[in-house]
Amino acid sequence: MSEGIVYQNKDILFKILGQTYKEKSFAAYGIDLPKIRELLPTDLPKIRELLPTDLPKIAANEKSIDNLFLLEDGTYAIVDYESVYKKANKIKYLNYIARVMEKYFKEDETFNLRLIVIYTSDVQSAEPTLETDCFTLRTEQAFLSHIDGEAAFDEIQCKLQSGIPLADDDLMRLVILPLTVPGTEGKQRMLERIVELAEQIPDEGQRIFTLSGVIVASDKFISRDYMDQIRRRINMTQLGQLYEKEKIEYANQKVRENAKEIAKSLLEDGTEIVKIMKATGLTEEELLNLQNEFLTV
Repeated sequence: MSEGIVYQNKDILFKILGQTYKEKSFAAYGIDLPKIRELLPTDLPKIRELLPTDLPKIAANEKSIDNLFLLEDGTYAIVDYESVYKKANKIKYLNYIARVMEKYFKEDETFNLRLIVIYTSDVQSAEPTLETDCFTLRTEQAFLSHIDGEAAFDEIQCKLQSGIPLADDDLMRLVILPLTVPGTEGKQRMLERIVELAEQIPDEGQRIFTLSGVIVASDKFISRDYMDQIRRRINMTQLGQLYEKEKIEYANQKVRENAKEIAKSLLEDGTEIVKIMKATGLTEEELLNLQNEFLTV
């Protein structure tokens, strides 16, 4: 199995996905959600925003959350993909919940957090709750085994061949279609077919969404060698060009962040601003702003 996308690369893919997830729904995944509280709707609102997953206190041996969304009703939704059911995974979910609440919790009655576990076709059933005397953990589950991946693929392919524009539900289905196939080899074959199909999508935004989304969703279940092949192929597309641009911007951002940290240390030591400008490449205005922040603190 894959060891996962390097965090920097995943962060960049999330940035690319961020805008295109807006207004899309989980309905294509067949999620029929019961009420957790009387005030909650019976199914998930549309996505308002894809949130960063660089949350506090991630230990060296912990993996980050697969997806974190802000929904239209103000609810936060953790989404995790699993190819096996393990009761011990609920401990992992508790860690996710603690980190999300540490960053986003508001001390009012409007805050709400939902945990959605999407199981690949390898899992037919799972226990949704974990109960102890001090807490009850409830997961909202979707089982992709109920989706006929071949039929969905053929339907979307026919749309493209007939010149019919793809709907949001079509795109959301494409992203998770590899996970509707049991076994690693089956997932790999479906992933390759979707990459080929995505290259036929005339709308650039939809094409980029599908290519980047399918990589992120399938990352945990596809072999590293195969995923590298897919990435090299994608590098030849418009997504590859956008991805390289984001990598450069990401690297430049990290350089400036490091320069600011060095500048802060030098300002604390009383080093002259001109010397700090030469050492870090920051402007006088940036250094004065940092100095004001330091004085305020």
